[in-house]
This record gives sequence, structure tokens and C-alpha cells, in this order.
Amino acid sequence: MNKWIRGTNATVLSIAAIGIFIILTIFLHSLKGFQVDLTKNKNFTLSEQTTSTLKSLDQNIHVISFTNSGDGNDFITRQVSDMIQEYKKQSSKITYDEYDMLKQPSMAKQYGVDQGGTIVFEIGDKKQSINYYELFTGQQDGSYTFSGEEKFTQAIKSLTSTEKHTVYMLSGHNEYPANALGAFRSALTAANYNIKDLNLYVEGKIPDDANMLMILGPENDLSDKEATLIQDYLKGKGKIYIALGFNKDMATKWKNLDAIMQTFGIQDQHAVAIEPKQTSLYDPLTIIPDYGSHDITSKLSSNNLVTMLRLAVSLNADDSAADYTKSLLLKSTDKAYGETDINLLAQSKTKQDAADVKGPLNLGYAIADKDNKPKAVILGGSTFVLDQDIQTQGNKDFALNSIGWLQEQKDQITIRPRQGDAYQQAMITPSQANTIFLTTIVFLPLLFLVIGGLIWWRRRRG
Repeated sequence: MNKWIRGTNATVLSIAAIGIFIILTIFLHSLKGFQVDLTKNKNFTLSEQTTSTLKSLDQNIHVISFTNSGDGNDFITRQVSDMIQEYKKQSSKITYDEYDMLKQPSMAKQYGVDQGGTIVFEIGDKKQSINYYELFTGQQDGSYTFSGEEKFTQAIKSLTSTEKHTVYMLSGHNEYPANALGAFRSALTAANYNIKDLNLYVEGKIPDDANMLMILGPENDLSDKEATLIQDYLKGKGKIYIALGFNKDMATKWKNLDAIMQTFGIQDQHAVAIEPKQTSLYDPLTIIPDYGSHDITSKLSSNNLVTMLRLAVSLNADDSAADYTKSLLLKSTDKAYGETDINLLAQSKTKQDAADVKGPLNLGYAIADKDNKPKAVILGGSTFVLDQDIQTQGNKDFALNSIGWLQEQKDQITIRPRQGDAYQQAMITPSQANTIFLTTIVFLPLLFLVIGGLIWWRRRRG
């Protein structure tokens, strides 16, 4: 009798557990868009920029994925499809279709897609195409990174935005070359900025369509004529973005650059920022500054994304230029100091002395005019826009947020999609695949079934 009761209780508990599991599964499935991202870096959570872009959509966007079943890259197709499904969860304006180019070649020919696979975003007659190879970047260790969210969101913003701002990058003073700013320029273009280079010796003036002038990492000073042209441009509606950096002659040869900054009450102290507390990851010439309180930096701070500056120079704001409001963007810790002896710095013999600038050091300012309209961003460092650094932590967001603030584009002050973590691709032979299949799908379930049967038989007999 007791055996029968115990057996009945076990059966009831088993049925109850199965019933609870089924009910819970149905309930969770009914919650639209419910998911929990347990990955360390939230790899499966859409960024703030993506979610805000999708929620503000007022036009239907048709997304078409053209795949090639003959290339054997099903995992790539699945990753792209999964990402698009996340977009669909955020907006009912997104529709998605998938075509196999081998089975439906007429559709592929109609859109003129790449045989390796292509994603097409279209609104009416406007289209943006992204080839699959642009979404995946292979690494030397055989792993790959997936940048689908970044590319997809850029495509949507490009299709929906009607406003373009023209930005001129000054050249002729050994500023950073275009091939060192590929990722930065690409990000600006994707954000609907029209990027043009400007050599004032050739043009003789700042073009009328210039919404902003950028000076990135100059090594030589401006000429008197160039400085006059820029000063006249800034007297009107002109805006400027200056990102300085190390130069051994900056204390004696940056007269005109210094004069332009002094227009806004900003002084270049001609001292290179040194962080004496060296860590295993960064050297003393690399500064991880604290953020000031400003629209440009608030979201970076709340998301704990740092900006990294190398070979930065310290700045200071004085009481001149009363018509302008100077807001501190970046500053070092009080343990840092500004090395004024550039010769010692070049010989790696730096040591703080009385002539050096005491910390904390100010490394960046945002300047607004008397009407509180953005006018300038002046930074003591510029390496964060280079290709080798721009993907580090918050570097790209800081660069684009400050430009967005200058252009009074609130939707460009955000946290953008990050490049995905490196995924390791396992290469296995067909025989290894069969072994894994038989072990996990056949033998292990059969083993548990046999063990369960033996336990049941022994209990029944006992």
C-alpha cells in the first residue's frame, strides 16, 4: 500500500512539474519581445541609437536578404536573420523577406546583388545595399566579428534622414591623412555628414556651404592669411572643431592656432599630459580622463564608457571672451601633470618639477555663444579619432557626440552600436560532425533512458 502511495505521489509531482513548465513556457512566449541578455557585454541587446531610430520610424522599410545556399555559410545567414528579427521586434514598420539567389535568380538580377549575399533596405524608390562580407571581419586567430547592427542602423538612418551637414577637414599642416581616419570618416558619412577636404592655400576661402571646420592633429601652424580667414568665418555662423596633439615645436610655432583658441578664452598650456600611475594596460602618456557635466558626455558617463587620449596637451579657460560659455568636457586626475620640457619628454626622462603644470589637467572644452548656441569644441588630444583607437570604449561616441552637439542634432548625441565580440568558428570534418550528432542526439538520451529504466525496475522489485 505504501509503495502504491509513494508511486502515486511521484506520478502526481511529475505531472505537476511538467504542467508548471508548460504553463510557464506558454506565458513567457506570450510576452511580446521578452528576452534576457545574460552575456557580459550585452551582445544581444540593441543599442540606444538603434532603439530610438526604430521607435521614431514613420515610414515602412522593406528589408530583403539575398542568400546563396551553395556557399555553405548557413551560420552567417542565421546571424543576419536573427539580427533583423530583433529590429522587427522594435518596430512594426520593418518587414523582412529572404530569397535564395540560386532558387530565385530573377529577384537577384532585379536588385543586382553580390553573389556572396546582400541585404537590401528600401523605402519606396530609395535603396541601401550591404554586402555580407561588409558585416563580418576575420581575425588572425580564425575568429570573426559581426558588425550587423552598426551597418543596419546606418542604412536606416541614411534612408530616413533628409538633412545633410557639410563638414570641411582642414589640410596642409600635416593633419591626419584620410587613410588614417577611414572609420571616423565612414561613421560621419553614415550619420549624413558630407565630408570634404579643404586646403586654404588652394581654395583661398572657406566655402559658403561649410557648416563646420575641423582641424585634426595639426603638426604645423596656420599661416597669418589662413588664420584671418578662419577668424572671419567664426565671426559669422561658422563652427569649429579643434583636436590638438603632441608636437615638439608647439610652444614656439603655434602662434596662430593659439590665437584662434584664445578667441574663445581657451589657452594651450603647451604641456603634454603625463599620468605617473602606470598600469599594465596603459603607459604614462595615455590618459583616461574624467568627464565633465555636459550633454556630450552624460550618456558616456552613465554607460561607463571611457575615452582614451594619447599624447594630449593640457588646456585652460581664462576670463577673456566673456561672450562665450566654456564647459569642461575632459579632465585628468589630480595625480597627472603637464610636462613642459618637450626635450626631456622625447628622451623618456620625464619627472615632475616646478615648471610643470600641476594636475588635474583640463583636456577639452565645449564652447557656446551668448545665445547658448554651440560654437566650438576644443580638445587637447586627437588620437581617439584614428583607426587604431576609434573603436576603443567610448572614443567613437565621444567624437560623434561632440560633432552632433556642435551641429545641434540631439539624435546624434547617443550610444551607438558596438562592434560585436570575436566569435570563434570551429572547423570540423564530416566524420567529426557525425560523431557529435550521434553522441548528443542518440547515445546520451539513450543512456539516460537506460539508467532511468534500471532505477525504476530496481525500485519496483524492492
